[in-house]
Amino acid sequence: MIYLLTKDSTVLLGFSFGASSLALFAKAGGGIFTKTADVSADLAGKVELGIPEDDPRNPAVIADNVGDNVGDVAGMGADLFDSNAAAMAAAIVIGVALKQEFLVFCYGALGLLASIIGVLNARMGKDNSPSKALNKSTYITTAIFAVLTGVVSMAFNYSLRIWGATMVGLIVGVIIGITSEYFTSDEKKPVRNVAKASSTGAAFTIISGFSYGLISALPSLVGIGIASLAAYKICEPLGPGYAMFGISMAAMGMLSIVGMIISNDAYGPIVDNSRGLAEMTDMGDKVLNITDELDSAGNTVKAITKGFAIAAAGLTVIALLGAYQEIVQNATGEMINFDVMNPLVFFGVLVGLAIPAVFSAMLMLGVDKNAQRMITEIHRQFSSIPGLKEGKPGEEN
Repeated sequence: MIYLLTKDSTVLLGFSFGASSLALFAKAGGGIFTKTADVSADLAGKVELGIPEDDPRNPAVIADNVGDNVGDVAGMGADLFDSNAAAMAAAIVIGVALKQEFLVFCYGALGLLASIIGVLNARMGKDNSPSKALNKSTYITTAIFAVLTGVVSMAFNYSLRIWGATMVGLIVGVIIGITSEYFTSDEKKPVRNVAKASSTGAAFTIISGFSYGLISALPSLVGIGIASLAAYKICEPLGPGYAMFGISMAAMGMLSIVGMIISNDAYGPIVDNSRGLAEMTDMGDKVLNITDELDSAGNTVKAITKGFAIAAAGLTVIALLGAYQEIVQNATGEMINFDVMNPLVFFGVLVGLAIPAVFSAMLMLGVDKNAQRMITEIHRQFSSIPGLKEGKPGEEN
């Protein structure tokens, strides 16, 4: 509507700035509220008073339920809206000079249509796994979007190279989501290793959990770099300006199924609050077991959606720089060159950024594993050597 009324693509950058401002307050304010309520409810309830997490006697439980919606729905929704608006604005600004702006609107509309179809196809199969049902709907949405955009590109004679750059962003987004699930699913190794470390003490929980968190950044950063490099190279043969347009379309592709992403993200707080209501109204262990399984799936799916949002934001940064470059060139007739605009340089920056985090994580995991072995040996000696705990002289059996 803004573009149709103004016929000026640069006005959309102001729209994007407004979305960013909103996202800042919604994400920061909502995040502070939800974590304040969550920490307070857990510390005062489970730690000090020894009552269940969602016990109705705990006044912070209601604040915790509200916080889930404020932080994870309103905050994350605003963040995704910001990323989507910025990606579209950058793609349109670059696309106007190439007479490709309506392709951006077309792909965006098809993404929403694919998301609607995907959400309606979210069904649990015979194994009754909520995680698989949500992931399946994401894959269905991805496939529908790929087919629709491919058909439309051929029908309206849009370049298949641009379609290919969009698909690169979409596929990398899904892969980043899968790696996020690997680090957060209770069925995968990292979570099980942290759970095992928790049996030894809180210190090992923090060390191992933080270490896996650092390692989980590597696939996302490498994925962003690969997506930008591949999209750049795919569209480069089309002519001047198309390489940057390819990167902006990769960001668009990553966020094309934003409807599905927001739907999956909202699922988490819904089932979390359902679990709270089940406990507060004393519905019994059977209901709690079901809601716990749903809640676990919700936490995993939220991690996947955050992977989409963060990865798309990385690509959008390059696209916005490209849009700025385009505006300056139109205004002054001079081309501004950034080293970071070179996709090889950008890829190197991202990988270089990730390596220290991974290296630090590996060092901490080394400490974690060896310390756990040492504690096991300490326990063995205390339990097997008579008089050791009391400081009495004796011999090991």
